[in-house]
Amino acid sequence: MRDRSNVLSELILKDIDAPIRDIVMALGKLPQCFTLQSCYGHFVWDGQLNTHNLDVLPLLNQGLVRYRIAYLALCIEKGAGGANMRERFAAISEIDEEYVQFGSPDWFWQQYPNVYALQVEPKRFASQDEALLEHAEALHVQSVRDVFFQRVRELLADSEDQVGAV
Repeated sequence: MRDRSNVLSELILKDIDAPIRDIVMALGKLPQCFTLQSCYGHFVWDGQLNTHNLDVLPLLNQGLVRYRIAYLALCIEKGAGGANMRERFAAISEIDEEYVQFGSPDWFWQQYPNVYALQVEPKRFASQDEALLEHAEALHVQSVRDVFFQRVRELLADSEDQVGAV
């Protein structure tokens, strides 16, 4: 089992999707949690085949869209501070419970205790890394993803303020 300092020392900033680098870095500064893995969420459609695409999905119907999930895999301490963070991260799923999930994937626990995933994915695909979506649903997922990361930023800003006040 690897510890926090090992994970954070192996963090390579350029390997993190640019739109969420600030989130991953902010998580690393908090004493009660850090991120193990992350993905901004990528949309791939006919004519745009880059699986790491960061472009906004066009409003014009693109047919079926392959969506690679947006997520944060978080290691959260067991103590009171961690319990508070876990509750606050879980509340983010209230954005749209059909599209945002918070839980604890069993396969992560083999390497790290206290691991939770916060992800944006249609519930029917919640256990998969990607989904094939109709264009209209992909637009909805994109909107939910954007609100999701904004809520995470707000949570982190509030948490950093609390840490600074201690």
